[in-house]
Amino acid sequence: MNVFRIAGDLLHCISIFILLHKMRRTRTCTGISRKTLELYALVFLTRYLDLFTGGYFDSVLSLYNTVLKLLFLASTFYCVYLLRVKYRHTYDRSHDTFRVPFLLGGAAVLAFIFPQRYSILEILWSFSQYLEAVAILPQLLLLQRTGEVENLTSHYIFCLGAYRACYVLNWIWRFFSDSTYRGQYVTWTAGLIQTSLYADFFYYYLKYKKQGRALKLPP
Repeated sequence: MNVFRIAGDLLHCISIFILLHKMRRTRTCTGISRKTLELYALVFLTRYLDLFTGGYFDSVLSLYNTVLKLLFLASTFYCVYLLRVKYRHTYDRSHDTFRVPFLLGGAAVLAFIFPQRYSILEILWSFSQYLEAVAILPQLLLLQRTGEVENLTSHYIFCLGAYRACYVLNWIWRFFSDSTYRGQYVTWTAGLIQTSLYADFFYYYLKYKKQGRALKLPP
């Protein structure tokens, strides 16, 4: 555990809080991609299967990881519920049109060809890594199509991207401090791809916030 990992987890929690606050306060899911959230739900389902293998309280770190896993699962599925049920009448279906099967198929193929190790749990874990790398694409496409982005929505996506950027720093730290971590090529590859996808958004987010204006993404 290091400061970059803790910062990444904190930013991830903040992004979820902002998203829930936005939907509950405005009673709308306008500007939020249901497809991205459903992809994240699948990511967490396939990644956290180790919740069923025990060892939750073996150490403080195990307890910390277990609490976060349960939090991410519960909050993500709750967000999907809000979009599919409670606020479905405000869902922007016309702009949330990314072809998700391409992302699912690509992640599945990579997981079978390039898993961390050849076992069912490791293939599913690798699938979750590859899928998370591109899960934000439907959300970014939706924002590009709608143009101006609400403040809370932009903060949510910024924190989500910053969380992965902190994780990259965490991996770099562990690369030099833990020799057993240097073979985690799936994590490295997926993490770098995911962080790079946020680069354009980061640029416009910081640019418009510096000017004190509402964020607008070019088409």
